[in-house]
Amino acid sequence: MMSLEERLNKAEALMQKPSFRQNKGLGNEVGYYIFDYPAEQELFVRERVEYIRKKNEQSGDEYRVVVFDLYDIIIEILKDKGYLEKCYDFERKKGFERITKSVGNMLRITAKDSLIVNYIKERTPEKAIVFLVGIGKCYPILRSHTVLNNLHQVIDNVPVVMFYPGKYDGQELVLFSEIKDDNYYRAFKLVD
Repeated sequence: MMSLEERLNKAEALMQKPSFRQNKGLGNEVGYYIFDYPAEQELFVRERVEYIRKKNEQSGDEYRVVVFDLYDIIIEILKDKGYLEKCYDFERKKGFERITKSVGNMLRITAKDSLIVNYIKERTPEKAIVFLVGIGKCYPILRSHTVLNNLHQVIDNVPVVMFYPGKYDGQELVLFSEIKDDNYYRAFKLVD
């Protein structure tokens, strides 16, 4: 069994291949991938993702690695709409469960015009590899299968890699290796 570092090395090498960026060998299906890892290795994975992004930025590669932290996107949208402080007050008065539902509704998470999906779409260059991070920080407001399903509808020209703190077996997502998310069949496991 490969170590996490070996798996990340293999993933990085795979993503540098032109065939990966062109989605070849996938039956012309859009390249959606999940890189799962033990949640307790979150900080190590964050550092490695940032390393890959910076390395790409400094290279002469024709594509860009674009990293989207889903939690940061939620906070930015709430701030831009002037809702962040209101959310704190609402949570104090109504509780955590109510605020998570309200924020989800405001972000239109399950709708075709999801603010998060639109945010990512508008900031993704034509030649890119999209990295999605921060899904663990968003729980329970945002679920990985929901983001992937909605994103799949609008981003179909570049590979998308979700870094997932948990387990993915090609069908079932289990956040933190404990919380069963929904099944998701459209993504490929990036590295076993």
